[in-house]
Amino acid sequence: MSNTPAAAASSSKSKATGNSQAPEKRKALFQKELQHMMYGFGDEQNPLPETVALVEDIVVEYVTDLTHKAQEIGTKRGRLLVDDFLYLIRKDLPKLNRCRELLAMQEELKQARKAFDVDEEKITSLD
Repeated sequence: MSNTPAAAASSSKSKATGNSQAPEKRKALFQKELQHMMYGFGDEQNPLPETVALVEDIVVEYVTDLTHKAQEIGTKRGRLLVDDFLYLIRKDLPKLNRCRELLAMQEELKQARKAFDVDEEKITSLD
């Protein structure tokens, strides 16, 4: 067996699914976005498709594992919450801080949309 990252990713994927055969072909979900991110982090503008596919496999596997772990935590309470994800990444401070920042931004956007809707309703009621 080869000791390349691609072989490691495919073998870990086949272990996770219980298959010892080659992994199934699946739809590329984030290929374009990953190409742009890889370029932003110093890769070529058009990276090799195999590299993008490998990075996508790693990202999808990470998100899937994190979601399963959060679901396990959430089933104790009966529902899945954002706090379950924050709990899982609590030791990775850059990720935790970025998530908190994005959640705060999301809340600000909700409040702004709500205020805009209220202002719009007042304007229409005056007419």
